[in-house]
Amino acid sequence: MKLFGEYIRELREEQKLPLRKVAAYLDIDTSILSKIERDERTLNQKQIFKIADFFNLDSTQLYEEYLSEQVAKSIYLEGNISQILKVAERKAEYLKIKHLKQGKIEFK
Repeated sequence: MKLFGEYIRELREEQKLPLRKVAAYLDIDTSILSKIERDERTLNQKQIFKIADFFNLDSTQLYEEYLSEQVAKSIYLEGNISQILKVAERKAEYLKIKHLKQGKIEFK
C-alpha cells in the first residue's frame, strides 16, 4: 500500500524519468510535482488523467485510488471509520439520486 504521491514517484523512478519530463507533460513546475510526490500538494482531475495517459495506466482506476485516498485522509484519525464510511456511502447515493433527478450529473 502506497500513498498516491509515492506511487507516482515510484512509477517515475522505475522508468528513470526526471521530474522535469513528467512535470512538463503535466504542464506544471517541477517543484509542484515534487510536492505532489511528497504528499504536500494534491492534483486536480485533469492532471490525474494526464498522469494515467503518461504512464499508460487505467485512468478510472487511478482516479478511484486518488479519491479513496482523499476520503481516507479526511477520516483516518477518527475512531469509527467504518460507520463514517457507511454514512458517507448512503449520502453519496442520496446526492447521486438527487442530482440525477435534477439533471445535474455529467458523465465522462
